[in-house]
Amino acid sequence: MTFGGTGGGHLMRDRSDPDGVSRRDFLRVSAAVVGVGVATVGLDACGSRTRSTTTPTSAAASAAPAGPRRGGTLRVGLTGGSASDTLDPNNTVTAVDVARAISLFEPLVNQSSADLPVLDLAEELTADDATASSWTIRLRKGVTFHNGKELTAADVVYTFTRILDPKHPLEGALSLNPVDLRGIKILDSHTLRVPMTRPYATFPAQLYGGFDFIVPVGFDPRSPIGTGPFKFKSWTPGVQSVFVRNENYWRRELPYVDELVIIEFADSTSQVNALISGQVDAIGNVPLTAAAQLRSTPGVHVLDSKSAAYNPFTMRVDVPPFNDVRVRQAMRLLVDRRQMVDAAYDGHALIGNDVFGLADPDYDHSLVRPYDPAQARSLLKAAGRSDLTVDLVTSDISSGVVQSATVFAQQAKQAGVTVNVSNLPTTAFFGTGYLERAFSQDVWYPSTYLVLVAQETLGSAAPFNETHFDDPTYNALYAEANRTLDPAKVRDIVHEMMRIDFDRGGLIIPSFNDNIDAYADKVRGGGPNFTGIPLNRYDFGQMWLARR
Repeated sequence: MTFGGTGGGHLMRDRSDPDGVSRRDFLRVSAAVVGVGVATVGLDACGSRTRSTTTPTSAAASAAPAGPRRGGTLRVGLTGGSASDTLDPNNTVTAVDVARAISLFEPLVNQSSADLPVLDLAEELTADDATASSWTIRLRKGVTFHNGKELTAADVVYTFTRILDPKHPLEGALSLNPVDLRGIKILDSHTLRVPMTRPYATFPAQLYGGFDFIVPVGFDPRSPIGTGPFKFKSWTPGVQSVFVRNENYWRRELPYVDELVIIEFADSTSQVNALISGQVDAIGNVPLTAAAQLRSTPGVHVLDSKSAAYNPFTMRVDVPPFNDVRVRQAMRLLVDRRQMVDAAYDGHALIGNDVFGLADPDYDHSLVRPYDPAQARSLLKAAGRSDLTVDLVTSDISSGVVQSATVFAQQAKQAGVTVNVSNLPTTAFFGTGYLERAFSQDVWYPSTYLVLVAQETLGSAAPFNETHFDDPTYNALYAEANRTLDPAKVRDIVHEMMRIDFDRGGLIIPSFNDNIDAYADKVRGGGPNFTGIPLNRYDFGQMWLARR
């Protein structure tokens, strides 16, 4: 089984498709977008990414030059960062961390704006036998790091070793867990053979999870050197990042702008005002309440992208009251999902039923959660929690999150449940207490089901397990799925895991939400994307300024 190469340029995607970027990554909400199954998907033989651009929405935009223009500074406004932000691409947490990582670094396998896998630094991945117990990776030649050093197989080995450090495993450790580090053989400067400790048919898909940003041997996060379209210039955590054009970027036409400035805002109101006032040129994750205002603002255009991104309510299953499955079931039954979509997201979402991975081809659409406050009352009474009071921690980490917390608190009253909402600043939400709160919320970008499982629900091995869910049966099924080559059997396993999520998991997923971005009319190169990641998956290297 070969992924990529010049003899046809195909990437076969298996059932554990990739979660694109960083920890939140990515899936499709449309049946037109194929997940990761036995089918193959076309892949540019050069591994180039799918691009799309926005349609001008004003006279000023339509008067702009037809082709890309070089030069200038692109200023982007983002929320969701904090003083604990990082420049380490293998250890991202916040949305702003992800934006920086994508600007400075690149993975072996990437995702297009349609959330389809495309080869990036890898030119080919080939399974060496029928059991996929070993893979050969052939790297693209002519790629250099920001310091002029050529990308080689040794850098891939170093990156894998760094991520899998047993003392300090990094974000992609679970996805790379089957890799036999000691057995890796460098065949030549751009080719390596990677043996596995067990059959691992989902290896390319797990790489597409976006956790394998390649760093050079001896990498120091304090002075980040990557192969991406921009080079590091300066950084103040929680405030601002400044990057400059990589003049030796292997995609020779990119990037178009000379400088990229990522400015962090504590809340969406200040972010929106910054675009209106001209302080920034583009903003991501526009709140729905501001979208209408921006659509009527001269010199601004708004882009709405469908996605399978989700903002779950997270219940820790190991602490009261959520350690009682009846309480978790009751809380889910309290959600009027249609009302949630309409009131919190202004209709810009699809109804969810507490199981992630919506566009995975193996998704079990038979799992539907009713709105049933009477049954919720009955379950709470049986659990001895008839007068339940809980504290819900929220933050303006994504459009509609705070609003959905408010709506949920109102809906919970129908079953006699009191929900006290605590709204933290975004700069504090991902700091102390993150992943430890009994009842909270989060933001996840789409990916296929098994990749998200590895990051979110696979017991202590999952790096972002907000619910502390750790089910032995579930964990064993995940392991079985990753060593199973028969697609029909994998589908059965996935459905069994989804049923466990649905019956006794700790997530409430009321909806899968659109992503709304806004640009100054002078900005070109952005476009709609299915990844759920703002601003065309933070692809700033593709953007250019029609006027400066």
